[in-house]
Amino acid sequence: MDGRELVRSMKVVGSVQGLRAIRSAWRGRRTDARELAPRGAERARVPGPVSGAEPLPGGGTVRFARAELHVCVTVGGAVFWGWDGAEPLPSYALADAPPEPDTRAGLEPDTDGGWRVVSERVTVAVSRHGGVEVRTPGGVVLRRELPPRWWEPVGGGPARWVQRSEVAADARFFGLGGRASGPRLRDGTYRLWNTDPGGGFGPEDDPLYVTMPVQLVVADGGTHLAFHDNSWDGRVTLREGEEGAGSGHDRPGTSELRMDGGPLRCWVMTGTPARVLHSWTALTGAPTPPPSWALGPQHARWGFGSEREVRRIVAGYRERGLPLSAVHLDIDHYDAHQVFTVDREHFPDLPALAEELRADGVRLVSIVDPAVKAEPGNAVYDSGAAAGAFVRDARGRDVQGVVWPGECVYPDFTDPAVREWWGGLYEERLAQGFAGVWHDMNEPVSFAPFGDTTLPRSARHRLEGRGGDHREAHNVYGLTMARAGFEGLRRLRPDERPFLFSRSGWAGMQRYGGTWSGDVSTGWPGLRASLSLVLGLGLCGVPYSGPDVGGFDGSPSPELYLRWFQLGAYLPLFRTHAAIDAGRREPWEFGPEVLAHARAALVERERLRPYFVTLAQLARLTGAPYARPLWWGAPEDRTLRDCEDAFLLGDALLVAPVLERGADRRAVRLPRGRWYDTATERAYDGPGQVLLDAPRSRIPVLARAGAVIPVQGADGGPELEAWAPAAGRAGGGLVVRNPGDGWRKAEVERYTSRMVNGEVRVSRVTENGPVEPEWPVRVKGR
Repeated sequence: MDGRELVRSMKVVGSVQGLRAIRSAWRGRRTDARELAPRGAERARVPGPVSGAEPLPGGGTVRFARAELHVCVTVGGAVFWGWDGAEPLPSYALADAPPEPDTRAGLEPDTDGGWRVVSERVTVAVSRHGGVEVRTPGGVVLRRELPPRWWEPVGGGPARWVQRSEVAADARFFGLGGRASGPRLRDGTYRLWNTDPGGGFGPEDDPLYVTMPVQLVVADGGTHLAFHDNSWDGRVTLREGEEGAGSGHDRPGTSELRMDGGPLRCWVMTGTPARVLHSWTALTGAPTPPPSWALGPQHARWGFGSEREVRRIVAGYRERGLPLSAVHLDIDHYDAHQVFTVDREHFPDLPALAEELRADGVRLVSIVDPAVKAEPGNAVYDSGAAAGAFVRDARGRDVQGVVWPGECVYPDFTDPAVREWWGGLYEERLAQGFAGVWHDMNEPVSFAPFGDTTLPRSARHRLEGRGGDHREAHNVYGLTMARAGFEGLRRLRPDERPFLFSRSGWAGMQRYGGTWSGDVSTGWPGLRASLSLVLGLGLCGVPYSGPDVGGFDGSPSPELYLRWFQLGAYLPLFRTHAAIDAGRREPWEFGPEVLAHARAALVERERLRPYFVTLAQLARLTGAPYARPLWWGAPEDRTLRDCEDAFLLGDALLVAPVLERGADRRAVRLPRGRWYDTATERAYDGPGQVLLDAPRSRIPVLARAGAVIPVQGADGGPELEAWAPAAGRAGGGLVVRNPGDGWRKAEVERYTSRMVNGEVRVSRVTENGPVEPEWPVRVKGR
């Protein structure tokens, strides 16, 4: 951080807070220097030549001169391997016990002194020097892991390691959590360390709030997901391959993963993108669908300031005929920014406000930060201190940092007892009338003018009783906080699905809710980054996310705000939000033209609410994200793999947002099949590219021929929207009726569409054959 950034940070948090932040940062540095010994001399190690093997159910153990590798193919085809005793558990990513070994597969000798495990869905080959190949049943190599290398401190301590991998020359990389430069990850180095960028960010900023060692690799030969289950700080260097490079030979794509410590273990899933995501969420946990109201439009602002202002905003929506599902209160509603308190002067009766808004169909959602003001007399601090709930240093003292309330301590969410204590505190939020929470500042953040804006790396954590320090706990801090909040809300209201989304998280965070973009910069690059984040997170198993519509840190032009709003209307989490000094985000603040077009986007979002309910429930059942890359159903299409400016919403809709200033037309790449422009009902045939109108009033949205989509009819009741199938073709769709906001099992209904004597016929598929739909059917595209 240079001098100007230091001055800006002090302006943001105040001069007194700025000085506190400087002292806190220096204190953390001194603590790390004292408690974390320098690495000193290191001894490099590689596996060496193979020396033997022991077959086991699903695979076995291969021994080398200086290492040992355990390989297992599990039921369902997921592959696990771990070096030097690394097992699947313990793991913060896994939802439960790992899948059982596939007893039909076993370790057997391979050519050239190696070993292999052959199963129905995948073959794993281990070379005589410790390389690992993952192959399709037909023998196509999807991923080749070269022999790893470790560097072990001679004086003891965690070993750092590097794992280099090769993929097909035509492969494209996706994933690694939320990356603003994606969704396709181009050549470069990506850090694995959840980070608050300290202000607005754009496509060039990395890392951000949610990082994961999860790669989804798409190539002609197949799709696979690789997850190196290790929460330490690391870096991934990616380089795409090139076909015909160097004397006609292909140059493979490469990935180099360097970790500062922790186990070297890996999971790999193979198959179609849909199968891969299903396997991934089967391993790490099914996404929890948000309550149905959280699939509607939501409004937030840092700086409402009073109950009166909240009422004014909600009234503004209603008076202008604008749908609204929720209002989010930021830290300004707290008493001196302290969590689990209320500013009684400006918010004298939150329960009454919440009840009043709920009667009008609007819920209140509360921010929750993890930092607790370290001040005796603060009820949360006093109860946490009595329970020994806070992160400590090696000398047993509470670690302190500086956040909005001032000097703060941090709950250790890696301790089950602390999670239970913290979860119980949400009773106060529920008593205030809040229907949900959003977790912020939970990377975790401690304001600092230099270095990492987080806790000292030497800070001690329980880590479920194993013990360890912040180097291992940092990346899972937001995940474990989400677990604490989710489990607490579920205990307090067992009949309701909690609504929770978190700025920071890690692999498996979908079990507890979703996430959002964080402080994306206001500007056209920030708009593009918003889409990248949602698509990338969906491919890592987190289907519910969305940006701060309009950007967080600036004043968008009317055009930019409108185009962001139109994109947000088709993303899972549709929420406007802005910083306290960044202007307003209400649609009527941008003039009558923007208001009219924003109203149309809001009305369309409400019309599609049954479709979003279906996508949310299908995500829980299958792991498929709501928003999907265009190549989702055709990963072999190289042109689609490189398309990053449009997306599929489920299987039925293709959304092409306007991401450039002044554009009133845009090119749209179509997957195979017939597609209808939903505004004009004109048909276009893919694969190929078409040029579509994109006036200020709308963005291009196309429907797949034959699609059957649940929508809200003009009378407010549900109906089916059927788009005519192409001649000689049939279509269909899946529908999940709203199961309510509890835990009732979702029932999936399947519909088919076909042309009969020139008319579109829609039928529901049942065990006893096709039947007429119960809902009205509206046919389009004839």
